[in-house]
Amino acid sequence: MSDVGYKPTAGEVKALRDQTQAGIMDCRQALEESSGDMDAAKRWLREKGLAAAGKRAGRGTGAGVVESYIHATGTIGAMVEVGCETDFVARNETFKTFARDVALQVAAGRSLQFVSEQEIPEHFRTAELETFRGKAANEGKPENMLDKIAEGMWKKSLTEIVLLNQASIRPEDDGKTIETIRAELSGTIGENIEIKRFARFEVGEE
Repeated sequence: MSDVGYKPTAGEVKALRDQTQAGIMDCRQALEESSGDMDAAKRWLREKGLAAAGKRAGRGTGAGVVESYIHATGTIGAMVEVGCETDFVARNETFKTFARDVALQVAAGRSLQFVSEQEIPEHFRTAELETFRGKAANEGKPENMLDKIAEGMWKKSLTEIVLLNQASIRPEDDGKTIETIRAELSGTIGENIEIKRFARFEVGEE
C-alpha cells in the first residue's frame, strides 16, 4: 500500500529506470505505489508489464538483432534472430543480453525444433501422438487410457522441442520459461519482442 503523497526523487526514478529499462512515467508511478521500495517497484513493473505484454503481441517487429553463441570447445554454436519494434530498443543492452541468453539456450538444447507451439505442423503432432500411443500400448497400458497417456507424453515433449516452453538454463532465472522471460522484458521495455528463428550447429551432426 502506497504512502499518500509519496514523491520519488529524480535519482530514484533514474536508478529504477537504469535497472529495468522501463519508461520514466512508469518508474515514477511504481515508486509512488511502493513508497520508494525499489524491490517492490520492480515487482509492480513486472506485473504491469506482463499484463500489457499480451496486448503487444502481434505488433510489428521490423527491428532487432542477430546474436550468436559459440561453446568454448568450438564444437557447438547457435544463432538467433530476436525482433523488436524500434532500432532504439534493438540497441538496448538489456534487449541484446536477452538475445544472447536465448542463443546460449539454443546451443544447450539438442532436441529443439520450433520457436513456439504455433509453428508445429499438424502432421508432426499427429505422428508424435501415434508414436506415444504405440509406446504406451507396448508397455501394456489399458486401451481406454492410451489417448490420454499419449497426450500427456506429447505435452511433456514440448518442453524439449519448443524453445518458448523451455525453462531457462540460467540459475538466476529461477526456472522461468523463455516465454515468461520474453513477456516480462516486453512489458518492461514497452515493445513487442519476438524470437523469430534460430539455428543450432554441432560438429559431426548430420
